[in-house]
Amino acid sequence: MIWMCKPGFFPARRERGRFTPSPSRVRLFLVALLGLALASCDMVERYRLQADWALYKQRFVHAEGRVVDTGNSGISHSEGQGIGLLLAQALGDRATFEKLWTWTQAELQTRDDHLFRWRRRPGTPSTEEDPNDASDGDILIAWALLRAGERWQVDAWRREALEIMSDVKRKLLRDRGGLRVLLPGAAGFEHPDRLTVNLSYWIFPALNDFAVADAEPAPWRELAAAGRVLLRRARFGSTGLPPDWLALGDDIRPDPAHPPRFSYDAVRIPLYLTWSGSVEDRALLEPFERFLGRFDRFLPAWVDLHQDCLTLQAAPSGFQAIRRLTLRASGKSAGAWPEFSASEDYYAASLILLSRLATLEASP
Repeated sequence: MIWMCKPGFFPARRERGRFTPSPSRVRLFLVALLGLALASCDMVERYRLQADWALYKQRFVHAEGRVVDTGNSGISHSEGQGIGLLLAQALGDRATFEKLWTWTQAELQTRDDHLFRWRRRPGTPSTEEDPNDASDGDILIAWALLRAGERWQVDAWRREALEIMSDVKRKLLRDRGGLRVLLPGAAGFEHPDRLTVNLSYWIFPALNDFAVADAEPAPWRELAAAGRVLLRRARFGSTGLPPDWLALGDDIRPDPAHPPRFSYDAVRIPLYLTWSGSVEDRALLEPFERFLGRFDRFLPAWVDLHQDCLTLQAAPSGFQAIRRLTLRASGKSAGAWPEFSASEDYYAASLILLSRLATLEASP
């Protein structure tokens, strides 16, 4: 495409019979060209995300409105519903959003509060399902509702979001060692000697938005600040990475009830740090950038933080998407996005789409 300058955009100075544009105008013109290039890149990324979303819906969103975890016996859970709702809202797909929310309310929001059962298995009576919640799913759903209420001006969705947020504050936040921390669920994570937490449940861009929307913003700010403190402290082994599950007791260590690995949970931490777009969070990305920058085509599925060893099992393509997002945030060469193909399972596909969305939404 050829762009034409407005008349007078380059006021001429005649020097020895030659046309010489003003240096300030040249700089302005170059900035304008850069802006056009960035806008063009943004449009391409959004188009690709729309195409991926169409394939995602085809593969993982069933007609009744449930997101199916194809890598986990076809169950549906609050995390998947939250991711589906978030993507539908971001891409302006109101029909899918409403379908997902209707199923989520009917099948998962069946506790005595506004939180959600973490799992729903096909063919299993609701009375036989675990009533416990998962706080990352609760937060993702509330965030999607809050954004959807603003985008489509639906006050009921905004009220629902605030009610979920209120129950997260009431049932899932604890004070530990001077920090406001998040339980992974309402039951099962408080032990006599420790709290078990999962730092990938700290969805920093959501906490930022909650602090703006809530008339009582302090708990969200304190929770976000505590997550950043824990990320600075929870650095283990030669990689300096955090584990999937962390124990908060007399000290901070990988939780003894889980393998001491940086793996399928903790890989989401750099996704949410990058998405938040803050300068402080960019600084916290350093150990993730250092580790992910060591690899190219092969990326290990997990790292043992006690033994300082890597698995030879290759990580799914969703990990590669987070690698690209993380390195790109620091201005490093990160290669092309992994392709979202029909062979991807739910989790890998979700990480690819969320990484693309984070690229579009994160502050420069």
